[in-house]
Amino acid sequence: MTNPTATLGYRQLPALMALMTGDEKHGPAATSTLDALWVLYDRVLRVSPAGVEDPGRDRFLLSKGHGPMAYYAVLAAKGFFPVDWLPGFGAYDSPLGHHPDRQLVPGVEIGSGSLGHGLPLGVGSALGLRAQGRGGPAVWVLIGDAELDEGSNHEALAYAGATGLDRLHTVVIDNSSASHARPGGIGARFEAAGWSVATVDGRDHEALHAAFTAPHPGRPHAVVARVEPKD
Repeated sequence: MTNPTATLGYRQLPALMALMTGDEKHGPAATSTLDALWVLYDRVLRVSPAGVEDPGRDRFLLSKGHGPMAYYAVLAAKGFFPVDWLPGFGAYDSPLGHHPDRQLVPGVEIGSGSLGHGLPLGVGSALGLRAQGRGGPAVWVLIGDAELDEGSNHEALAYAGATGLDRLHTVVIDNSSASHARPGGIGARFEAAGWSVATVDGRDHEALHAAFTAPHPGRPHAVVARVEPKD
């Protein structure tokens, strides 16, 4: 059956998000990711509804899995599942839970929501693709700045830099939620571990696209997307 949502664009995303209501929806967490997600799915990621099992697809891992409304809205707009799933968000019989489930939602690569898991899984995915000789697929992980309070992320980013995982990309949504400040900012932590880094306005689509597509031979790449501080 043809999905009529496949032609929806960025301007329709707020209306799609408005279809999802209820408690525990983590609205600010969702809206902070909206522009980065859209630019990735609209202009960068090589993945489509018809190719969710294609071994050559890019992998997108949403580590910032609490408040996934923007993620669901983008997936629906791109035709991964019907728009009429959205009003059921969070309901007992809905596939769209408060944290994404890879077994239930087409296009979702990992079950997420426990902070600090996504980047280590991304490192494992990039290593697995390298071991299979698949140099084409890129691995993208979207995390929140507060996740960098978790030690698992620091181990993952240190390992990725040391091993030159250049098919690994991390998008850090910086809405000033982290508990612990870092001298030099978030980007400095990645740079110290050997990553290529760009820090941009997380609402500027052209700046995001330029940062996402910047060359980084031999190094993993991190994009710090700054958005308005969380209330």
